Amino acid sequence: MIGNSLILKFLKFCVVGFSGVIIDFGTTWLLKERARVNKYVANSIGFVLAASSNYFFNRIWTFESSDPGIAAQYFYFLLIAVIGLGINNLIIYILNERLKYNFYFSKLIATVVVTLWNFLMNLYLTFN
Repeated sequence: MIGNSLILKFLKFCVVGFSGVIIDFGTTWLLKERARVNKYVANSIGFVLAASSNYFFNRIWTFESSDPGIAAQYFYFLLIAVIGLGINNLIIYILNERLKYNFYFSKLIATVVVTLWNFLMNLYLTFN
């Protein structure tokens, strides 16, 4: 059974993640559509900017961490995010390039999958 504390953390993680989605999708759209940057490069930049923002908000609010090892925490958070980025790009590649789904629909599906990956890995590794 999942405890109320875990559900609350996941909900907070999702709220923080939503702000990250705005940063991610906004950056990706601006770079891809306006600056004509390659869609995978644009996606990667948006993802990394969102991950950095999410780390700080999750440290303070979601996981309420006061661990003085902030550099190590940030490293683990970004490492998990980079692995998530690989998962994200792989899902986009499969759905958009191979199955011909809309790029932004593919990105949305990838975001849901990577949200679960990021939450679980950060819960048990970064902020444990």
